[in-house]
Amino acid sequence: MNASQTITPTLTLKPGKEKSLKRRHPWIYSQGIASIKGIPNKGEPDSGQTVKVCAADGSFLAWAAYSPHSQIRARVWSFDPKATIDATWLHTQLAAAIGRRAHLRHRSSALRLVFGEADGLPGLVVDQYGDWLSIQLLAAGVDAWRAEIVQALVAITGCAQVYERSDAAVRQREGLPSIKGVLHGDLDATPTAVAVQEDGVQYEVDIVNGHKTGFYVDQRDNRKLVADLVKRIGPSATVLNCFCYTGGFSLAALKAGATQVISVDSSGDALAIAAKQAALNGIPEAHAEWRCADVFEQLKQLQAEGTQFDIVILDPPKFAPSSHHVEKAARAYKEINLKGLRLVKPGGYLLTYSCSGAIDVDLFQKIVAGAVVDSYQDALLVQRLAAGEDHPMRMTHPEGEYLKGLLLQKV
Repeated sequence: MNASQTITPTLTLKPGKEKSLKRRHPWIYSQGIASIKGIPNKGEPDSGQTVKVCAADGSFLAWAAYSPHSQIRARVWSFDPKATIDATWLHTQLAAAIGRRAHLRHRSSALRLVFGEADGLPGLVVDQYGDWLSIQLLAAGVDAWRAEIVQALVAITGCAQVYERSDAAVRQREGLPSIKGVLHGDLDATPTAVAVQEDGVQYEVDIVNGHKTGFYVDQRDNRKLVADLVKRIGPSATVLNCFCYTGGFSLAALKAGATQVISVDSSGDALAIAAKQAALNGIPEAHAEWRCADVFEQLKQLQAEGTQFDIVILDPPKFAPSSHHVEKAARAYKEINLKGLRLVKPGGYLLTYSCSGAIDVDLFQKIVAGAVVDSYQDALLVQRLAAGEDHPMRMTHPEGEYLKGLLLQKV
């Protein structure tokens, strides 16, 4: 932090705008601010500067990080009036977050160690892949404390290599530049094939070019669910994995004994990595087919061929990046689920997901229910699915629940 950020300005809200903070929601929108005082010779606080947030009557509400360019003008660090937001406080928060995931290490060497608002560190995402940490600093507050955060992470985890993936679009809304590269350790290192294991399956993670921070850590429990379903069905199990990326679900199914897995994605590079990982796990080539194609067209073609599977997995990219895209996204979700369900054998399973934050759990279930009705078939909702427990949702911040899914059984 620079010297100008040692002064703590007071941000006062308009009357009535304190209600969400009293319910411990961590976001303060620009339209709810009445005034900002205590900044000599300046118009407003620096990006990432800590501000004291008060209600219209002057009562304390929270300490927050200021973001001059975002509609979310401040993100709460702490609701404790006695808290001091400094390097020691950050170290304590990081240690607590990482400690909450310690029991998962026996299952995987790929873990989410910090998940933003859920861990009281808004905008900070930290994933561990073996000896590497991959981090995203997505909000002004954590960006301003980047040096202290990295120092604490290295000290707590013992991982000397830290790679920054602050290249998500959300940084633009924070007025922050896109940043990508080695942040700590050997600056000449290129972590494009970091070896990790998860529930007995070997993966290679491309931290530099992979989606998000390199891997979909959030689907760990759902990959295990697929493996368990394959074991339940037996060695004759057949699987269709759509939008497969580097084959996470496919590898889990194949390692569990599936006799045929067809995986579809539009990225040839991702499929090449998937095939390499299949070989790494000793999977016979005859059991895995990697198709570089448009998923919508493949679903149509497979239906025309009369092909059906014991398990169909639909894990598409974000169809609704914002609330403005909900209607269009709903149509796309309905189409793939309608087509996907028709490819499931009687008694078989459909696992369907949405990672669009603008599509909530209830809406997603309604969309899928509509697809079931229009398919002129019937299905049971066996289980609602979500991200793993290293991606918790703070109860006062429902916006943190982005991944939702359904396990259906065709009857």
